[in-house]
Amino acid sequence: MLGPNRYGKSGVRLVKLTREAGRHHFRELTVSVALEGEFERAHSAGDNADVLPTDTMKNTVYALARQNALGEIEAFATRLAGHFLRSHEAIRRARVEIVERPWERLDVGGAADPHTFRQSGGERRLTEVTSADDGTAVASGLEGLLVAKTSRSAFTGFFRDPYTTLQETEDRILATSVRAVWTYATADIDFGPAWRGIRATLLDTLAGHESASVQHTLHAMGEAVLEKYGAVAEIAIRMPNKHHLLVDLSRLGLDNPDEIFVPTEEPYGLIEATLRRGA
Repeated sequence: MLGPNRYGKSGVRLVKLTREAGRHHFRELTVSVALEGEFERAHSAGDNADVLPTDTMKNTVYALARQNALGEIEAFATRLAGHFLRSHEAIRRARVEIVERPWERLDVGGAADPHTFRQSGGERRLTEVTSADDGTAVASGLEGLLVAKTSRSAFTGFFRDPYTTLQETEDRILATSVRAVWTYATADIDFGPAWRGIRATLLDTLAGHESASVQHTLHAMGEAVLEKYGAVAEIAIRMPNKHHLLVDLSRLGLDNPDEIFVPTEEPYGLIEATLRRGA
């Protein structure tokens, strides 16, 4: 018996250039589509009568981007998901994920150039919209938000076993690449201001928190979002610990009063948690 299944098109790259008089707008998105529904005959009997080709999904992304203003990525994802849900009676659920790589205007002579852009850092804006017969669910988020906190971060009092060699510290570098995805209790949201406000809340909390561990700070960040934004039903945060190891300079005849470090990529600690509203 066939269990849960879905199919779709992933990695649909899209750039939309909007030309206004004397000023251009440049957006870059990567879209993924996944459909669920009555597709058992395609699996069991090779009958493709109910299968919308994934190439059609790709074309639909481009067509709807041409026919409509993109707006916030949540709105574009909702438009796409609704289109796919209505396109064929065999489709029961459509999920659309969008990742936006932000481009910002290049400063030329102290002013933002109307036609030139640059991509800074690795941060990306995310959304995941699922449309089904029983309604639409919208999640927003971010990933690749690189941050480093050089004070008010400790890690002490942890459990030790015979293999534990890590030394306790009252003052360390807390560096991470934040991934946070929050689910809205309603789709009636002004997504742009909400996204920017939640991002700012995450960063403000991280900066001001007296951290006893990454777990401690992660929890404070999620709690702050839930307290400030009643429309957020839950938030999932992922924070890999980007370790910075103190370099031993004694063999060079030098001291190292917590100034010279080597950043490492692997292995790394990975801390994840989801915070939800109480019943």
